[in-house]
Amino acid sequence: MKFITKLLLNAAALAITAYILPGIQISGFWTVILAALILGIMNAIVKPILTFLTLPLNMLTLGLFTLIINGIVLYLTASIVPGFTISSFWTAVLGALILSIVSMLLNSLV
Repeated sequence: MKFITKLLLNAAALAITAYILPGIQISGFWTVILAALILGIMNAIVKPILTFLTLPLNMLTLGLFTLIINGIVLYLTASIVPGFTISSFWTAVLGALILSIVSMLLNSLV
């Protein structure tokens, strides 16, 4: 039950982010659910590897490079999920920032 709640919250945050940011397009309900699922898997597998590989750069920027890593993960997710498109890499980085804020707000409400 907790997994489904978390998945739906992440899907809602992703849909809100796509609504706010014109460079992110999601074609439908099932696409946003699939994108949230794939994003969760990518955050669990790819993000820790990228964080480890870029640790010196991340320390040099005092953790701000994590935003770039989040953008990469979001952009990779869009390249995997059909019907989920992001216009550019920098849109993905901005989308990752908005997604983090919206997700934090939604999780604090539940």
